[in-house]
Amino acid sequence: MRSTTDIPMSNAIVNSFNEIYTSYYKKSFFFAKSYVHDDLAAEDIASESLIKLWEKLKTEKIDYIEPLLLTILKNKALDYLKHEEVKRTAFESMVDWHQQELSIRISTLESCDPNEIFSDEVESIIRETLKLIPEQTRQIFLLSRFENKSNKEIAELMGISVKGVEYHISKALKALRITLKDYLPLFYFFFYY
Repeated sequence: MRSTTDIPMSNAIVNSFNEIYTSYYKKSFFFAKSYVHDDLAAEDIASESLIKLWEKLKTEKIDYIEPLLLTILKNKALDYLKHEEVKRTAFESMVDWHQQELSIRISTLESCDPNEIFSDEVESIIRETLKLIPEQTRQIFLLSRFENKSNKEIAELMGISVKGVEYHISKALKALRITLKDYLPLFYFFFYY
C-alpha cells in the first residue's frame, strides 16, 4: 500500500531540496527517534538522510522516494546504534578496569600496616642500597633526606654545584626506587619532597 506522498518521481512536486526537506523531515525525524531515543541524534540522522536522498535523486533515476529514504534512515540509525553499542562496551570496560584498580588500591591501603613500614626488611633494603651507591652520592643523599639540608647547603658543604647535588640525589633515588619497587608508595612518601 502506497502513501499519498509516495508517488512516482515523474509526478512528484519535489523540485528542490527545500521541498524534500519540508515534505520528509518530520517523518524522518520521528522514524529515527523511535529507534535512537535521542533528539539530537535523530535530527542529525534525519538531516543527513535527506541530504543523501537529495544527492541520489540528482544522480539516479528513482521511481519512489519513500522506500529509498526509509532505507537510508534505517542504515544511518543502525550505524548510530552500533557506534553507541561500541561506546557503551568501551565505557563498561573502562568502568570495570577502574573498579578493579580501585579495589586493589583499597585492599592495599587496608593491608598497609604503618608498623611494617618501618620494618627491618625495609630498613635493610635501604641500608644495602645506600652501601652500593658511590660514597659522594650516598653522603649527599643522607644530608638531603636524613639531615634535611637544602641543596644549596649541601653544595657548599661538598664543594660542588647545586646541579651536581641534584644529580647525586636523583641517582640515589633511582637506585632506591628500583630496590624498593615492592614498597613504591612508601618510597614516594619517604623520599620525594
